[in-house]
Amino acid sequence: MKAPPRALLTPPVGPRDHVLGPVDARVTLVEYGDFECEFCGAAYPELKQVLRELGPKVRFVFRHFPLGEAHPHAPHAAEVAEAAAAQGKFWPMHDLLYQRQAALADEDLVAYASELGL
Repeated sequence: MKAPPRALLTPPVGPRDHVLGPVDARVTLVEYGDFECEFCGAAYPELKQVLRELGPKVRFVFRHFPLGEAHPHAPHAAEVAEAAAAQGKFWPMHDLLYQRQAALADEDLVAYASELGL
């Protein structure tokens, strides 16, 4: 029996995405995330567990999707994550922002950048 064709991700993973895991992983998991979203925050530890357990079998892609009207701190949090990415520290900032989701005011974001040596 012939295997079904692989589904294509639209848009495909590109240079603007933040990626963990091998390009040839069997599964690509894409999160459209908002650092202030309570549901994204609740999913964060579960996602970390899945990534630990599956290792190289999965590629994780993060794409920003801040819902500024509902989450007023989310756009600045996304900007800080991108500033961290420019210095090679997207994933440490990503983790800090979800771990400290209740404190995303501008002064908190500046403190996180300082904590990561940015």
